[in-house]
Amino acid sequence: MGGRRATGAEEGAAGVSGVSERLARLVTEIFAPQVLVIGLPPVVGLVSDGWAGARWGLVASALCGGIPALVIAIGVRAGRLDSRHLVDRSRRTVPLLVAVVAVFAALMLLAGLGAPRLLVATVAAMLAGLAVTVPVTLKWKISFHAAVSAGTVLVLAHVLPATPTIVGGAVVVAVVCWARVRLAHHTVAQVAAGALAGGGTALLTLALSGL
Repeated sequence: MGGRRATGAEEGAAGVSGVSERLARLVTEIFAPQVLVIGLPPVVGLVSDGWAGARWGLVASALCGGIPALVIAIGVRAGRLDSRHLVDRSRRTVPLLVAVVAVFAALMLLAGLGAPRLLVATVAAMLAGLAVTVPVTLKWKISFHAAVSAGTVLVLAHVLPATPTIVGGAVVVAVVCWARVRLAHHTVAQVAAGALAGGGTALLTLALSGL
């Protein structure tokens, strides 16, 4: 005897579930922390200080995003890391420490060489976000996707029209949080904590910078 055939309703539900999972994976890839950290500095530099600022932004991108991305890619290729999203919390320590060192080096370089003020503050906000989230993730799997996306929105609100950027950005952050929970990579508490940590540290850093 064969097994019970799925009903139309069950097949429909399975189809919807499959679509939502594919969408969640797509959102996770598009708004991955590496993508945002690499993409944000040139945008901030270009909008705030023109092409000269964009060139400074590329330097920040190479250090803040490029170096950690390379280390993670090597780890994935060697089988030491599960993916560039670092789903396994126990394997996050080394890549995140590399990120801290790289962002700190970028901050010292940009500040010392007179890079645009907002770009320096942007890198400082990245470092502040890491200072909060890295110690937490050693004990609890806080969401870096949520943290970086929320911080990105707050920084962009300083170079783009604030109200639409914050409103639209809030929707994006909510979708990113949904995607991480949908894929069972985080709980609701972990994405909420990440968003608060990333947004809060960015807002505080920019305020302390007088921006």
